[in-house]
Amino acid sequence: MAAALAFHLPAASADETRSIRAATAAPRKCHEAALNGKPGAAGFEVTAPGAGLVRVRLNPVGGRDADWDLAVFDRSGGRAVAASAGLRSNELADGYVTAGQKLWVQGCRYGGAAETVSVAVSFVPVSTEDGREEPSQLVAVDTPDRAAKGRLGALDLDLTEAATGSTVDVVLHGKADAERLKAAGFTHTVKIPDVGARVREVRAADARYAADNPRSDLPSGRTSYRRLADYDYELKELARRYPTLARTFTLSRRSVEGRDIGGLEITTDPGNVRDGKPIFLNLGLHHAREWPAGEHVMEWAHDLLGGYGRDPRTTRLLGATRSIVVPVVNPDGFAVSREAGSDNGFVPPVHPTDKEKPEPPAGDPLRAANEMKRKNCAPNGGAGPCALNPDGPDRGVDLNRNYGSFWGGSGADLDPLREAYRGPAPFSEPESQAVRELIAGRAVTNLLTNHTYGNQILRPPGVHGNGMPVDEPLLKSLGGKLSAHNGYDSIYGWELYDTTGTTEDWSYWVTGGLGYTFEIGGTEFHPSFVDGVVAEYLGRAPAAGAGKGGNREAYFAMLESTADSAHHATLTGSAPPGHTLQVRKSFQTSTSPVLQPDGTNGAVRTFPETLTSTLAPNGRFSWALNPSTRPVVAGRYGRPATAPAQTAIPFANPPGDPGLNDGHPIEGPHEEFSFTVQGLPEADNDRAEIRIEWGDTRTEWNLYLFDPNGEIVNVAIADGTRVGVITMIHPAPGTYRAVIANRARVAGAPFDDWRGGVTFGGPTPSTPGVTESWTMTCRDRGGAVVAARQVVVSRGQSVELGDACRR
Repeated sequence: MAAALAFHLPAASADETRSIRAATAAPRKCHEAALNGKPGAAGFEVTAPGAGLVRVRLNPVGGRDADWDLAVFDRSGGRAVAASAGLRSNELADGYVTAGQKLWVQGCRYGGAAETVSVAVSFVPVSTEDGREEPSQLVAVDTPDRAAKGRLGALDLDLTEAATGSTVDVVLHGKADAERLKAAGFTHTVKIPDVGARVREVRAADARYAADNPRSDLPSGRTSYRRLADYDYELKELARRYPTLARTFTLSRRSVEGRDIGGLEITTDPGNVRDGKPIFLNLGLHHAREWPAGEHVMEWAHDLLGGYGRDPRTTRLLGATRSIVVPVVNPDGFAVSREAGSDNGFVPPVHPTDKEKPEPPAGDPLRAANEMKRKNCAPNGGAGPCALNPDGPDRGVDLNRNYGSFWGGSGADLDPLREAYRGPAPFSEPESQAVRELIAGRAVTNLLTNHTYGNQILRPPGVHGNGMPVDEPLLKSLGGKLSAHNGYDSIYGWELYDTTGTTEDWSYWVTGGLGYTFEIGGTEFHPSFVDGVVAEYLGRAPAAGAGKGGNREAYFAMLESTADSAHHATLTGSAPPGHTLQVRKSFQTSTSPVLQPDGTNGAVRTFPETLTSTLAPNGRFSWALNPSTRPVVAGRYGRPATAPAQTAIPFANPPGDPGLNDGHPIEGPHEEFSFTVQGLPEADNDRAEIRIEWGDTRTEWNLYLFDPNGEIVNVAIADGTRVGVITMIHPAPGTYRAVIANRARVAGAPFDDWRGGVTFGGPTPSTPGVTESWTMTCRDRGGAVVAARQVVVSRGQSVELGDACRR
């Protein structure tokens, strides 16, 4: 057999690429044990040429993908050095090794038709630097007012999300940080004098708990923190065990180092992603060191699937809603943090030339520093694998400062080596862009992004000066319902300190979806498993939600909100089977005035957004959407103009009569006009109004607008008036095409021609919201547009469309 041949190939001691083959598939945990050529697995032996990192990539060959997993084992002790269990055959596994160490590289065919994959093995020498030599401390810095919190935020220190009205918790990475704090006039109280020592203490407590408890009361029964391969393996195992309730998927973009980001959709008939159900998106691990954030999301998936058919509430909600879980948004950073804190793998040798000390002592500061990594693995000008980067945990971008709304303002770092570095541009990172595309393309109505720590529920806005959200009564009320279960303080995001570029701020201000951040626990980033996961999720002492249901019941409260039609918008109607409905709107939105290194504010940046939702109806339908009203027009609750608005453009009406058109607007008789929308620095267009008018209300001219990509942007139907108007809010620069079709006229009357043009307006300050219509199109089985209309629907409103595909 091919697998056996692979096993007997000679050992390798240098970088190389091989193909391995398994004739059969066997769904099993590849990183549990070396299988030595058993069915469904194949592998080979390699020898580490020196101390450093072994990096193994597994990829499909010949264009055929399946689901293969990857594991690397220490040949003598059998321990898993590295593993990857993604949802496809795109795997990356890193592990620390010592000189001469013999390794078994194993691929496992979990499922799919591809029998052969490619495996590339490389070794990266460890740096000769000793890494961090000073222990880190966790301190509570005295900040008696908002001005003090603002000054603290400007120091580029490692601020946590734990704060009170008079303090902010900060991690001081050595004497230089402590001296910067003192020089700025701040006082503080030490909460954890040596983070590394605390890491060892927590690991020992976790080992005792796991030894004494073969199974916990969590839905999964877990007794220890998961590693990255555990998350991916459990996602696909849940989909395999519950095929009628769950489906796996990968997000649209891979991480910086090329890892897939996996998710799970949970509902009845999960494969019908165009079913129109309201969506609850539960995200974990934007920040690598916040391990409970992923654990809670994963337990939620187990909870829902295990409760269906057994618990009436779970059964009802799974029928009415769709839950999407993405437990690890930042797989690269989490892999670095978790492996540094893992006693099952190896840690990087700090003194590679010292043959008597192939591994650092358990309390070495480098290990604690890597375990405290927060950001993703963007190189920031560096090179090499993230786990061995000379900058250590300082490398990367803070993904929760990289989302577009308010990006570039206060509460984020400009220095690439600081913990809250915002990145070079909004959505510069593939991980934040992948979440953006998921939310924008699926009409997510409810969002939770999980973090640690602080015992808080944060709601928009993240910046104090942004004013009150238009949905503040609902946001506050729902936050209170969540708080009733987990015991956390439900507050504005800015009540910690100003933060910009956060997930829920972008999601709410741009899509109108209800979004919150959970700061799980009140003590540290990843406390003992029993405290940070078991107690917090189930609502047991010492958690703030003890006796109240914990985050389990808080998640259920959020799912009840998802099912509540008063908390989103709904379209109802009918459409023929085989047709497809889509709603869409495109606009530009803005960042904050971008803070510069000298402390001054630079220009606002604008960037385009497109929101879509697709429905595959089968007769009557109910379609959950976010409302037409976007909560804010510009990035900072209104803003001054940075350039004049564009000069008006008159339409040049072609001479003659195009004739009646009662069919397709493009294929039938029509007239058209193209115009170009300018962008900065030439023009700052807050809105563009495309308007045509004529003389008789009995005449019907319909106006259709196509964007630079040829997609229908909006439609103006006359409907008994003498005007057709389309308004674009923050129109993206580019050349648009207006199509005008004459649908009705008065018999025997003179030809009633149209006239019109485009006018532009600049931004206005303090605009609380703007009502934008969705553009709804109906396409037939062949993909042709058979109907289009504007739809305006408010939160809590249900709009009946009737026959949505009627011309």
